[in-house]
Amino acid sequence: MYQDDGSSSVTSSPLQVFSTMPVSPSMGSPYPWVRELKSEERGLYLIHLLLTCANHVASGSLENAEIALSQISHLASPDGDTMQRIAAYFAEALARRIVKAWPGIDKALNATQITLVSEQILVRKLFYDMFPFMKVAFVLTNQAIIEAMEGEKMVHVIDLHAAEPAQWIALLQAFSVRPEGPPHLRITGIHPQKGVLDQMAHKLIEEAEKLDIPFQFNPIVSKLENLDIEKLRVKTGEALAISSILQLHSFLASDDELRKKSPSTLKNSNGINMQRVLQMNQNTLGELLEKDTANGYSPSPDSASSSPLSSTASLKMDCFLNSLWGLSPKLMVVTEQDSNHNGSTLMERLLEALYTYAALFDCLESTVSRTSMERLKVEKMLFGDEIKNIIACEGAARKERHEKLEKWIQRLDLAGFGNVSLSYYGMLQARRLLQGYGCDGYRMKEENGSVVICWQDRPLFSVSAWRCRK
Repeated sequence: MYQDDGSSSVTSSPLQVFSTMPVSPSMGSPYPWVRELKSEERGLYLIHLLLTCANHVASGSLENAEIALSQISHLASPDGDTMQRIAAYFAEALARRIVKAWPGIDKALNATQITLVSEQILVRKLFYDMFPFMKVAFVLTNQAIIEAMEGEKMVHVIDLHAAEPAQWIALLQAFSVRPEGPPHLRITGIHPQKGVLDQMAHKLIEEAEKLDIPFQFNPIVSKLENLDIEKLRVKTGEALAISSILQLHSFLASDDELRKKSPSTLKNSNGINMQRVLQMNQNTLGELLEKDTANGYSPSPDSASSSPLSSTASLKMDCFLNSLWGLSPKLMVVTEQDSNHNGSTLMERLLEALYTYAALFDCLESTVSRTSMERLKVEKMLFGDEIKNIIACEGAARKERHEKLEKWIQRLDLAGFGNVSLSYYGMLQARRLLQGYGCDGYRMKEENGSVVICWQDRPLFSVSAWRCRK
């Protein structure tokens, strides 16, 4: 992860005094040795500064937060090593959170910002190409659909975010060699951009004609949160499957402000966390943070106080899941980020997000050149935007409310869905895909019949299958 060489021990470096060191108010670097730090030591110091800054932001001490951000800016860089890149995006997110306290200033700063849909689509495509996560999800989803639809003559698949035709091209090809012959296949694709759906329709119809499979594509131009269920046009006699790829967590957003812990509690607990982080001596940020768990801090509290299933924030989710249940799907496959980014406090989310994005940035560090423009786009326009949403936003604006697999199991069970174990053959295909990816850091593990895809030992995405429980 870190490419600077150096064997100096943390115990013999200035890192010993990081946790007790005041952050200097001067604009320049207060300690001459800071710029001479080895990569690992600089990473530890950046963690210290980020936690210090977040603590000040959470407690409303904006002058001290500004001082910490100034220090971070001397060491962080979006084109540096992994920790420098991560620090740059987390610092930007913390600064954005401060600015949001003045809505007029926040709106003025964003008034002329233009986000091109074509750029967003490109970045999602780059993410698909650079990482194996979505490919594994597609393999597992398709295999589950093929097995559930055995013997069915009319199959209807609803894609809640129809952006990548490769998944359904593979399904068409799999159905074409089915022993009993292919079914009549109808795919309903939902996406806010008509151009994306038009492109998908063209590719799928072309593939179906080539394979001589009876096929229909039903495009629905809509944001998922505004979806009219009636437009799905589920017909009697169809066997229905639903595919949800990274979509459900956004329904956890609520108009109600989440309850906040008192600043004094934050200050006391954060001081302990900083002390523990600064005692670490590992080679990657993921390992730096992982060591903290062994020292007694659990970054993924599963208690009801973290993100209760019964809270107001879940009402939109409950309504949507009830609508899907009402369609009586034979199968629903759900892929979600396997992280706890829906905590009620800033510090909970910041620490969890550091774990997750450390692993994602480390994936790129291990497989893509630091000078790659494609890598920079993914880090800035995808990961950077997600980090900003997790850290800077609250209420309905905070859409990136990623949760762990166990929470999804509880939630879907309460909504009337029963868990279906993914098959051995599906998992075997997925493992072969990972093994052929040319990087040994990607792992896959089974949890209660579902699959969690990891970087090293850090869970990043989960895939689970469900059926309607009558």
